[in-house]
Formats: sequence, structure tokens, C-alpha cells
Amino acid sequence: MTTAKAHCARCRIPKAEKICQNPESGRAPDFCPTIHYRDIIDTVTARYQAPAISEFARLASVQEGECYANRAPGPYVLQPVKTRIQETMEFAAKLGCKKLGLAFCGGLQKEAGMVADIIEANGFALASVACNCGAVPKERIGIRDAEKVRPGSLETMCNPLLQAEILNREQTDLNIVLGLCVGHDALFLKHAEAYSTVLAAKDRVTGHNPLAAVYTVHSYYQKLKRQP
Repeated sequence: MTTAKAHCARCRIPKAEKICQNPESGRAPDFCPTIHYRDIIDTVTARYQAPAISEFARLASVQEGECYANRAPGPYVLQPVKTRIQETMEFAAKLGCKKLGLAFCGGLQKEAGMVADIIEANGFALASVACNCGAVPKERIGIRDAEKVRPGSLETMCNPLLQAEILNREQTDLNIVLGLCVGHDALFLKHAEAYSTVLAAKDRVTGHNPLAAVYTVHSYYQKLKRQP
């Protein structure tokens, strides 16, 4: 049993009956944040009126709606029509972005070039930085030889702080993250000054489709739910 006051992942109430979907008559589990955090909902929602947030948030919701076809009133089956890369290009255009940043894993050099082609074909200027930019040996952050990907060799570290600072100095309007490692992506997102969106999350085993393991946790990936 969870002790958290917010644990939406455990909610089993049908969507149409959830209080977050139906404020008037919806139901809530014991761990519903809409119930437990009522005192901050209005205060936090008011932050969307800040000049640096208001239009960004509004356009994000506009973009969300435009990703579906046949949105007439009444019951209908959701029909998605736009890929993530298309959505990203459209959203950047809505924001009036002139220059985008691309922070990518060096292992996805080919994919980064393809993404760069798409970005520039859509009329945006682009600054792109690979994770190993700076050529800093891993020893600088305390990595021992046995902890390297290839022990016995020189390995330069992934440097998300440098990626972030370079794109900050390039004065990008929006950054796109492509395949940065777990942890490295978090550091980049924490330190980049421009808003950043993730195009693809790294998953070396599934061809960068992390949900593949989640979808098969009851079959091929049962080991994920077993204690080591």
C-alpha cells in the first residue's frame, strides 16, 4: 500500500469517472493529488499567467489538440495524425522560434544528421552539440578504468553541462534532446536555459523504444519486477 499522497499511476477508476476528468461528480482514490493538494492548485495554476509561461503553455495545448483528426463534438475514437518530429517542428513554428538547439548522444550521430536535415528544411537555424563535446577524459569526474565502457582505453566523458552551456551561449529558442543517457539527460534539462523537449529517449536494447520493455513486463521482461 502506498503512503504517498500522490500516486496517480495506481488509480484504477475509469477515465470518465475520475475527479481530474469530471470535477463535479468524479471519484478519487485515497492517494489522489487533486484531493490532497487542493490548497496549492489555484496558486500553482496562477503561475501560467507569467509572461514567460502563458503563451508557451497555451500553444502546447493547441498543439496537443491538432495532433488528432475528426475532433467534432460527441463520442469518437481518437485518431492521431502527427509524428513526434512533425509535432516538434509545428510547435517550434507556433512559438516563433528562429534557432533550435539539438543535444544528442554521439552514438546517434547518423540520426542527429537526419534530424538536422529535417529541422533546417523547416526553416530553422540550428546549433547542435554531441555528448562528448570538449574531449574531457572520464577520469576528470572520478571514473576508474574498470568502470569505462571499454576498460584499458581513453574514453571522453558525456558532458551534458557543456552541451547545455554551449546551447545557452548559442541563444537557442528551444532545445531538442536526442538519445542522451539516463542521468546525462537530467543534467542537461536542469541546466539548459531554453525550454527543452525530448525527441527520443535512449534505450540501447530496444532501438530507443523504452516502452517495449514496459509492455512486455508480464512476459519477456518479467525480470524487471523481480528482486535481484
